[in-house]
Amino acid sequence: MYLGDDMTNYLKSYMSGQAAEYKPATKVISPAKGVAKVEIPAQDRNRSSPFPYGGNRFEFRAVGSSQNVGLVNTVLMAIVAQAFKEFSDEIEKGKSAKEVAQNALKDSFKVIFNGNGYGADWPVEAVKRGVWKIDEGWKAIERMGDQKNIDLFEKMKVLTKDELIARRDVDWGHYIGLVEIEAGTMIDMVTQSIVPVLKKEGIPEKAVVDSCKAVSDKLAEVHKQSDDCKKAELCRELRLTTMITCRKACDEAEALCPAASWPFATYRELLFLDQNQDHQGQTTKPFA
Repeated sequence: MYLGDDMTNYLKSYMSGQAAEYKPATKVISPAKGVAKVEIPAQDRNRSSPFPYGGNRFEFRAVGSSQNVGLVNTVLMAIVAQAFKEFSDEIEKGKSAKEVAQNALKDSFKVIFNGNGYGADWPVEAVKRGVWKIDEGWKAIERMGDQKNIDLFEKMKVLTKDELIARRDVDWGHYIGLVEIEAGTMIDMVTQSIVPVLKKEGIPEKAVVDSCKAVSDKLAEVHKQSDDCKKAELCRELRLTTMITCRKACDEAEALCPAASWPFATYRELLFLDQNQDHQGQTTKPFA
């Protein structure tokens, strides 16, 4: 979570019982000529953080572009509800609201990081602080079935165990299905289009053929696996290791192949599409 220096320093002072009034720094900008100057927060919003503080709100920036936010919001709100319940329970037992807030900050301040969340330093620092670091999507899906998470949703009366496990299994199925489609498409592109062109142009095709076979073999291994968790783990290896090796072999072959013979849009055509169109708005080479 990114808080910025002003809020971080304020909460540190609050935690130690020395907080004064919170007064965030501001700056004045001139948006455009003829437009009145605007006073805005001086803190950067830090778009590299999954939870940046924007001056008057928190943002959640970790949802993928193709991901439905419904379950994400359900999880976030369940967590918030549980935290409020814990605060309420402690206050009703006799603790002051200030003491409860201070203890919560002390317990959770390890998640505050105001640096570059995309940098290589943060994952290392997160482990040192004891913050969970899950690098693989299939593992994140698996965590939905952890007993502590089942207890959270049932206690908050949000989802039953069966409902939560069903969503975990659906997410696994979605992930597995996408990788299967991608791998199958790659195999077809290589065997039906790329290899014949390489043979025609006299370009060595062994590296491409061998790497494509590795993709096919790994995909067959996925199909043989009956356990969704194991299957999802294999799909991760297939997508981020085996398929990448095949991709590199194809890229190397493309670099040796005349552009006019390559069966798909070249990188140059993709990067400079506007320069590779005729008067009718068609690409100089049709996309396969």
